[in-house]
Amino acid sequence: MSFFLKSMVSNQVKNLGLGGEEKSEDAAPADPAAAAGMTREEYEEYQKQLVEEKMQRDADFLHKKAERATLRTCLREKYRLPKSEQDENMIQMAGDDVDVPEELLKMVDEDATEEEEKDSIFGQIQNLQNMDMDQIKEKAQATLTDMKTKAEEKCSIM
Repeated sequence: MSFFLKSMVSNQVKNLGLGGEEKSEDAAPADPAAAAGMTREEYEEYQKQLVEEKMQRDADFLHKKAERATLRTCLREKYRLPKSEQDENMIQMAGDDVDVPEELLKMVDEDATEEEEKDSIFGQIQNLQNMDMDQIKEKAQATLTDMKTKAEEKCSIM
């Protein structure tokens, strides 16, 4: 009971400002430069440098995003996919001089050469070598017999 009474009274006294509590504002300096241990000029130069670095990081990030958007646009054109307005806006924001990074271009070129090889006659021949000829023969014969039975059902002469 005495603890409860003591805490109530001490809280009321603190609220009136008569308590023994020191204000924390007096302990902290008003100048942020002094808090950081620098002179005013050093602090301003430091803040200016921080702002410049942040602007440079933001510009680099925007450029990277525009490069990726350019790559996506190229891939959409290649595979005849619908265009993305978001990618086009990103490219316009970064400027029209955005190129796709060399590493990504190498990857896209490798994929394109692999697809060209698969589409060529030699690629088809290599695919034929990998196939099971017995299975193909069985499938062809099954298809032929199926066609014959359907033709016999439909044609009265056969």
